[in-house]
Amino acid sequence: MAKKKTVKKQSEGLGDTIDKITTATGIKAATKKITKALNIDDCGCEERRKALNNIFRYKKNTQCLLKDEYDYLKNWFAENNHTVTPLEQTKLRTIFNRVFNKKTQNTSCPSCVRDLVEDLQKLYKEYIQEFEPTKSKAKQTKSKSKAEQSK
Repeated sequence: MAKKKTVKKQSEGLGDTIDKITTATGIKAATKKITKALNIDDCGCEERRKALNNIFRYKKNTQCLLKDEYDYLKNWFAENNHTVTPLEQTKLRTIFNRVFNKKTQNTSCPSCVRDLVEDLQKLYKEYIQEFEPTKSKAKQTKSKSKAEQSK
């Protein structure tokens, strides 16, 4: 019988590391059996894992995009680029390295460039969700105020 191949997720913080250790040593399975035998619904492992990940995160905090970086990404993603020129890669990588506290270099590896673009796109989409609705609400409020004044 073929062994199942599992993809190991990189730990985001201390909680994930402890979860991996307790799973590998059998402590997690034993805890589940004991809590089930004692009719306890939840031992709190998942909440504890999340809390420890938030307190002791391995990934460095990201920096905020600067206005010119945001504008560049906004224009670049609006053009729906399917190819990245070397000059564009240099600009995208400069933004990526500053924001994510990395020291990556330009590459000819297509999947590496794709990952870079996807990470920046996720970040850009977070900015849109965070700030664009605020702008559109402000515009709606202004247009309502103008409509009320004209009455």
